[in-house]
Amino acid sequence: MLRVAVPIDVSAVSRTASTAFALATPLRVGDLLTAAVIEALGPRAPQDKRDRVVRNTLAGLTSGTYVVEIDGRVYDDPDDVAVCSGTATLRFFLRRALRAA
Repeated sequence: MLRVAVPIDVSAVSRTASTAFALATPLRVGDLLTAAVIEALGPRAPQDKRDRVVRNTLAGLTSGTYVVEIDGRVYDDPDDVAVCSGTATLRFFLRRALRAA
């Protein structure tokens, strides 16, 4: 399980004059996965390793090797949009483990 801080979309709040965007931020699943990988590897990880792990993580999601659960909802496409606020909790599940259950 990984936790990722979700930024507030200040430009959307000012552009729409709606406080809804201050409470929840829509983000692409791929962007959340990228942030989670970088968070998990830490700031001292070499850039080439971060790039490689992000690329492999997104490829695994796209190929259907696993799904990711973000705040209780299951996603299988990096282009899907998740609406999060504060901190997003990500959990990864292998597809074959879901079928066996």
